[in-house]
Amino acid sequence: MAGQLNDTVAAAGPARPADASTVRSARRADAGAVRAARRADAGAVRAARRADAGAVRLSQRDIDGLLLCGEHYGAPYDLLAAALRVAPDRLPAIVTRWRRTGYAATGRLGPGPGWCWLTRDGMTAAGLGFPATRPALARLAHIRAVLAARLWLARGQVWQDGQAWWHSERRLRAARPPGRTGHVPDAEIHWPSIAGSPYAGQVWAVEVELTPKPLARTTEIMTGLLSPMRYAVVVYLAAPAARPVVARAAAGLLTGERSQVAVRDLPESAFAPEPARRACWPGSGSSAR
Repeated sequence: MAGQLNDTVAAAGPARPADASTVRSARRADAGAVRAARRADAGAVRAARRADAGAVRLSQRDIDGLLLCGEHYGAPYDLLAAALRVAPDRLPAIVTRWRRTGYAATGRLGPGPGWCWLTRDGMTAAGLGFPATRPALARLAHIRAVLAARLWLARGQVWQDGQAWWHSERRLRAARPPGRTGHVPDAEIHWPSIAGSPYAGQVWAVEVELTPKPLARTTEIMTGLLSPMRYAVVVYLAAPAARPVVARAAAGLLTGERSQVAVRDLPESAFAPEPARRACWPGSGSSAR
């Protein structure tokens, strides 16, 4: 067998070197294939960069701000900037990014700063499940006052030491059993069961009053929130016009209930900033309108 194999090889004759032009053609083909592969890879990278260029990455601050807007129906720019701890002139760029994601809408809904609220996609992304509607004009003042109250309370040392958290009216209504009636507070404050906390395990109700109600109605709401031990404390934050009625209603409670109601003034931030007045015409003595 070996002899036959040798004879076959010998009959074939000595191996001849490859033609030079054939070698050059093969080399050119290989180089062209490498260049084509590199171009394809570069194109894929550029396409990936273009796709990523339109994406907006949300920080934890962005998430906190979107949740805040969703829980409070919307937020005015000045309070939203305070909540995010950014300078007011930085907020437009932040909400512009939210609009690019499709999660938020913005606009001027009345006098004062602009407002931001969540779209349907924003509600879905936040996992809130609330209707995605623009804040109602009739409720703008109340929505603002409640958010201002939240921010003001959260800045307190007692709040921070006790690690309290806010349960919004919107969440309370969403969790309410169908058909249940009765007053829903503007928010709840929950105090975790932390060792050393003077309010450990307590739940407080928060009521924000901008305008006075009839005394009988205010008293009915107070007693309803306190009985049967529904809340450990009811905090009323009232505007100057509403405080006298709230104070009278609290003074008329039974002694044991009276100590469970705290009446305080709303912070100044609860009220929309006054629009800047236009300059007076020389010698007119009044503002130009």
